[in-house]
This record gives sequence, structure tokens and C-alpha cells, in this order.
Amino acid sequence: MTPVGSDLVLRHPVERFTLDNGLRVVLAPDRSVPVVAVTVFYDVGMRNEPEGRTGFAHLFEHVMFQGSAHVPKMEHARLVQAAGGTFNGSTHQDYTNYYEALPAEALERALFLEADRMAAPAITEENLRNQIDVVKEEIRVNVLNRPYGAFPWLQLPQVAFESFANTHDGYGSFVDLESSTVDDATDFFSRYYAPGNAVLAVGGDLDVGETERLVRRWFGPVEAREVPPTPDTGEPSPTTVRREVVEDRLAPAPAVALGWRVPDPVGDLDTYLGTVLLAELLSEGDASRLERRLVHDDRLAVAQSSYVGLFGDPFDVRDATLLTTQVHHPAAVGVEDVLGAVHEEIARVAGEGVPAEELARVQARTSAQLLRQADSVLGRTLAFAGAELVHGRAELAGELAARLAAVTPDQVQVAAKGLDPGTAAVLELHATGGAR
Repeated sequence: MTPVGSDLVLRHPVERFTLDNGLRVVLAPDRSVPVVAVTVFYDVGMRNEPEGRTGFAHLFEHVMFQGSAHVPKMEHARLVQAAGGTFNGSTHQDYTNYYEALPAEALERALFLEADRMAAPAITEENLRNQIDVVKEEIRVNVLNRPYGAFPWLQLPQVAFESFANTHDGYGSFVDLESSTVDDATDFFSRYYAPGNAVLAVGGDLDVGETERLVRRWFGPVEAREVPPTPDTGEPSPTTVRREVVEDRLAPAPAVALGWRVPDPVGDLDTYLGTVLLAELLSEGDASRLERRLVHDDRLAVAQSSYVGLFGDPFDVRDATLLTTQVHHPAAVGVEDVLGAVHEEIARVAGEGVPAEELARVQARTSAQLLRQADSVLGRTLAFAGAELVHGRAELAGELAARLAAVTPDQVQVAAKGLDPGTAAVLELHATGGAR
């Protein structure tokens, strides 16, 4: 008999080896298109930031684009784009990544560029100061001068958690950013950007033997350094409701967000997958439980969404993590009515379970999204790197669609029982700017 979801497993081969300096390397050859992707994931994110240096992981990501020992400022971008490629980087709770996607013949160029900044980024006073200004402007545009800019992703964790790692503003305060020094940046690089604290993944049109030779040529000489221990960011589960109110003078209407602690995404993955599907069942699509109840039937809301993980990235995050439901509602609708309806819908799943047909539709959509993301060489390579860094198994990225398809209605019902109204974090947003 064919196992459930076996046709959903990505069967791209994965090769791996580790350099003497500790760098973990994942190769995922796919000769079907003449494209390669190169990505480096560093095991450092917002949750690694010390007190007094909020936003530093993201700030340092910016600094890493300011040149390196053999690559002047702006030359990285020019070299990638001249080859017909694209590049970028991003900062998350538990990692920071950098990547290029290029024609296959430019593979060595990308490896050289990433190795050069892994070895010696240009950490100078000028580069640090101008990137502090860039990040501050980014915060102004994306948070301070945008309706709902901090809601709920920056504000709800402060209600839901207790530790500094989980509660602080990962974008950073202006005071912390402005007081950052070159010594801080040098120490951060030395501590967290060691080869042994990173995963290099290369995917696409590559020859495994030749690629290994190139990786060893460029990354092998990077100096080995001590690797910091992975921080324990888990917290005891709450036993009471935590509730706060924030005001937003730019918001046109009020909103409310609820957050529930969910199972450990790494240590209890099978249970966690039921929670991921519960979030999809509650909010994705016009037929979802909360969309029907809140928006169409009771008209309590103008918009709603539910997701797992700070950025809705459920498969590359560690403990502790939330399932978040956010609802934007008319001013005439009381927040208690909204909360009551949300809790009722979750209680219905917890009490009655989920029809197999409804779950199958959710699973089909979720699995299709994962497979679509893996359709591109870059998307697949990023997924392999994230799975290797967070879960210790790049292959997991290719198995997730099938594992989601194998989740049972009982697992989703158990997940719903875990969303106790008595342990939710609740954040109300009041729109205080008046009519416009």
C-alpha cells in the first residue's frame, strides 16, 4: 500500500559535508534548469540580541552588505546583477540569511562573495553609522508612520511572553541603535558569524564533486572560531490571561489580537503540525471558520487572519512560539463580541472535531503552497538550509507536505483544545486618530 502523502515528498537528492572550520554544507543538485542558488544561514537572530542592543541582528545584516575584504562597497550587488542574478538577506527570530540566485556558470562568483564576507566584512564607523540611519528610516516607514505598523508582531509578544529574548522589539529602539559601536559590531561578528555557526546550502544545476571543490577552496580558509551555544528561548506555559491595550493614531479602525502558546516546533513537531493546520482551518479562505463567522455571518469584522510563528513562518522557528489570531473590526463592534466569537469557533473544533473532508481541503491547500514554494531553485534551497539549521535535517523540508497530509482530525482537535481562553494573550488596539 502506498503511504499517505508519499507522492508529496520532494525527492531531490541532498548531499552534505562539514568543513574543518565547522561550516555545515548542504548540496541539492537539480540539473533541470541552468540556475543555481547559494544561501548562508547564520544561527543568530533577534532572540540572540543582548539587552541594550535591540535590533542589532537586523542592523548587522545591513552591515554585511557594505563590502568585505576583497569586495568594495556596492561591488557585491554589481557582480551578482552583472551575472544576471538576484540577491538579498533577511533577519528572523532564530537566524539571519543571505542568498543569491544566478545562472549556473556564475556559481563560483556567488561562493566567493559569501565566503569573503563570512571571513571579513567591512565593519567601519562609516558603514555602521550609515546603516543605523537606513534602519531608522526603515522603522519610520514600516512601523512608526504606518497604520498597524507594530500590530501585532512587535506588540503581542510583550504581552504573551516574559523573557527578554521573546519580548523585546527585534526592529530595535532608536536609543539602542544609535548607541551601537564598531566594537559591538566586531564582537557580534566574532561571536555569531563563525563558520561553525552557519549552514551553506547550494542548489540547482551543479556537479556535486566540482561544487564541493569550490566550497572547500573559498570557505575552507575562513578561520574557525568558537561557536556559541544555541540559546534556550522556551518559557513555561502561561496559566492566566494576559491583556493589554495599545493606541494607534494612524489606524482607521480598532483591532484585537490573541496569542496562544503552541507546542515546541522542533522538539514536538508532530503535535505542532496539528496546530499549523488548525490555524489554516480557522482563517485561510472564504470557507474558513473565522472568515465565515466573523466577516460573513455575524459581520463582526472586516478582516481576520491566523498564523503560527512571528512572521507566519511556522517551519523555521524554535520554541517558544505563538498561534496568533488578529481581527480588524468596526468601531461599533465591541471587542468582547469579537473575542467571544473567536473562542466559540475554537471551542467548536475542540468539542466536535473536524470533518475529514474539511481537513482534507485544508491539507491540500497547505501542501500545495509548500510544493509551490519549492518549485523554484531558490525557494527549495532556502527551505533546505532552514531545515538543516533549525531541525538538523535538510531533508525535512522535502517531507513537510507529506507530513501535513498525514495529520489526522484527532491531531487538529487536540491542537484546538490547547487554545484555552484562560491562557490567551490579548492585545487590543484602539484607533485614536479620529475620522479622516
